[in-house]
Amino acid sequence: MREDIQNIKTRFGILGSDAQLNRAIEVAANVAPTNMSVLVTGESGVGKDVFSKIIHNNSTRKHNKYIAVNCGAIPEGTIESELFGHVKGAFTNADRDRKGYFAEADGGTIFLDEVGELPLNMQVKLLRVLESGEFIPVGSSKTLHCDVRVVAATNVNLLTAIAQGKFREDLYYRLNQISINIPPLRQRPDDIYLLFKYFAVEQAEKYHRPHISLTSDAREYLKRYPWKGNVRQLKNVAEQISIIEQEKEINAKTLMRYIPLENALPAVVESNMGNFDQDEILMTIMQSKRDIENLKTEVSKLKEALMVMMGNIRSTDSILPPPSVQQDSHPTEKVIHHHEHNEEENTIEDIELEDYRPQTIAEMEKQAYEKAYMRNATIKEAAKELGVSERTFYRKIEEYNLERD
Repeated sequence: MREDIQNIKTRFGILGSDAQLNRAIEVAANVAPTNMSVLVTGESGVGKDVFSKIIHNNSTRKHNKYIAVNCGAIPEGTIESELFGHVKGAFTNADRDRKGYFAEADGGTIFLDEVGELPLNMQVKLLRVLESGEFIPVGSSKTLHCDVRVVAATNVNLLTAIAQGKFREDLYYRLNQISINIPPLRQRPDDIYLLFKYFAVEQAEKYHRPHISLTSDAREYLKRYPWKGNVRQLKNVAEQISIIEQEKEINAKTLMRYIPLENALPAVVESNMGNFDQDEILMTIMQSKRDIENLKTEVSKLKEALMVMMGNIRSTDSILPPPSVQQDSHPTEKVIHHHEHNEEENTIEDIELEDYRPQTIAEMEKQAYEKAYMRNATIKEAAKELGVSERTFYRKIEEYNLERD
């Protein structure tokens, strides 16, 4: 099996010796001769399409068609026609019959990339093809049959999509007869430099450029960088440096021009601070301050939204003027007199917002539960008013020590 894995790596240009990667290749090779549906999972850029080719080329269907379809790139209005075809006159501009991808791939393999992006109505039709091999072209009443092996791939969590009602559970289990997970690049630290060197050399030879090398601190930076774009991102960086940089030896400081420090893991920042000049440090600090300000703005918006939702913005039963103002028959005169002593004091309207508006999300939540508890005769009614379960409401009563008057 070790020899088989190495042969597959050589044939499909896969580099690395990571144990998780080897296991994924082994599973792909073992499942290839069967007709089972395969779901390939992994982050964007890890090479999920390569595994679909491994499966097809090691199967009994290898001499028939292999068709790759990006489900996320096809407009929702045309995806049914693309997958299952249409007949002449089915819609405007349908001037002839057209085969869909499933009819074209009959006897072969179809790779459905980004399968999680399929609309729900198309998921039903895909499930029918997987279960019976039957489909109906757009505008036709005739049922057609195909023999197609389906390999699907996704970079989203389909179980989460199922919980959100965006993906059918029965389709998930039909696609997931065999699951292959491709590890992200950051979980293959020992393969990163090998891949970088390969891509850089390939680009240098293609354009007749001198080969580059990395210093020890540059290698460490590569290993610790999170690589959110995975192999695709690493390939782009290696090719850019190979073409643009004039120096043959690349250090960590040069790498940081292509993979910014603010995107790195804390360990990268800590281990490479010595490579910065003062301007770079200042720029990094300023960027961090901007990020913090943006976060504060988002939190402020969230608090305002919660106040609207909980009815805490100037509602008649949640924000009342101070008792002294209610009892005074001439509140305006009182305020004017107050201002004569200190012009910097707030008006009544300001006092309402500053003194009676909760200052934290926890305070707002407590106030909302407390008022709902007092307004309603039963817990069921109070919970319904806030849109929560009775169980949650009982928990909040205990958490906030709420008592009825």
